[in-house]
This record gives sequence, structure tokens and C-alpha cells, in this order.
Amino acid sequence: MERVGNARELVLGYVDALNMVDEAVRAAIPSLEQLADVVGLVHSRRISRSGQVGTYSYKVHGAACFVSDNGTEVDVDFAADGSEIFDLWRLRWYGLSLPESLDVTDQDLRSAVRSLQSLLIEVRPGWFSVAGI
Repeated sequence: MERVGNARELVLGYVDALNMVDEAVRAAIPSLEQLADVVGLVHSRRISRSGQVGTYSYKVHGAACFVSDNGTEVDVDFAADGSEIFDLWRLRWYGLSLPESLDVTDQDLRSAVRSLQSLLIEVRPGWFSVAGI
């Protein structure tokens, strides 16, 4: 059960980190309505594909964005409506990038996500979003 608890904390940490990234990027680029708008700015060549926003370094790849702060890595994809979505791979990668690396199994992550059904919604098989965003 401790492993699932660790996985649950990892998922909650990812959600917190994603919220901090969203706030920092939108504060640095006030014209953004949502984090996904950064992809449009890159595609229109108004900002570079990679760079620095405050303490965060970012890299847009395809329809997703990778953000790092002091080694902690958050990779997020975006649905067609611009909502932030992530899968187990992104959660696991986040855990491995933490200062005290947390390596959890996909099974433990699935259990953790299920235990957080009031916070997360499965937008398509294996892809999750924070409810109410």
C-alpha cells in the first residue's frame, strides 16, 4: 500500500507543479489565456520553440510542452480544446526527475489515479486532466 501512497503523492505533486508552471508562464506572457496558447505562439513564430520563462526553461514539441525548473521536469500535452492532459509516462518521468527520485510502476500510478477520481478525469483511454480546468 505504501507504493500506491507514493504514487498518489507523485500524482498530486505533478498537478501542483503543473499549476505552478501554468501560473508562471501566464504571468510572464500576459496575453496567454491558457498554457496551451504557448504552442500557438511558437507555431506563429512569436516566441521561440525553447527558452526561459522566469526560473523555468521550456521546450515546445509538437502539441506538447516540456518545462523544467531546477531539474524537476513537467511534460504536458494539450487536448484540442487546449486543456492540459497527461499520461502515465509523463507522471513517471516527473517522479524520476524529482530531487529525491520516485520510481513507481504504471500499475501503482493507475491505482493512484483511480484513487483521485474526484480530482482527475480520464479524457481518453490512458490520458488524464484535472477536473474543472
